Amino acid sequence: MWSTSAPRAVNSTLTNTEFLRRHARRLLRLARAESTSTAMPVLRRLLAAGVMRDTTLTQLHETRVEIQLKHVLNLLAVELGHFGWDACKAVIDTQAPAVIDRYRFDAGAFGDYEKVWFANAAESREWQRENGGYIVEYGDQAVAILWRE
Repeated sequence: MWSTSAPRAVNSTLTNTEFLRRHARRLLRLARAESTSTAMPVLRRLLAAGVMRDTTLTQLHETRVEIQLKHVLNLLAVELGHFGWDACKAVIDTQAPAVIDRYRFDAGAFGDYEKVWFANAAESREWQRENGGYIVEYGDQAVAILWRE
């Protein structure tokens, strides 16, 4: 059976806030990238989170150099269920590191492990009961990270 706990190598010495700030800087670089295919996923997330209002995707792409770190931090906060970065940073370090596993996954923390994707978290939990695996919820989907202790 696969381990149901996070691999030790995944949890770094960074606090949740420190990790999110670093991840936000990485996303900011991607959002400002010359390559449209690199920038678009972050720009779409900014619009979906309601961080960049009164603009279209095309307009946001044209003015992407004006995107600031505060915009990306607010994006991450909204994705985590908060109203903005100020509300998020007040509580995020009191939460378990697993709350930001989706962003650790994006940063490649689970890169060397076998993965099984699921359409939703419920399917992944059902599979986990029989097979084990560490579940990371990723938007509407979920992924089982497979490793043995």
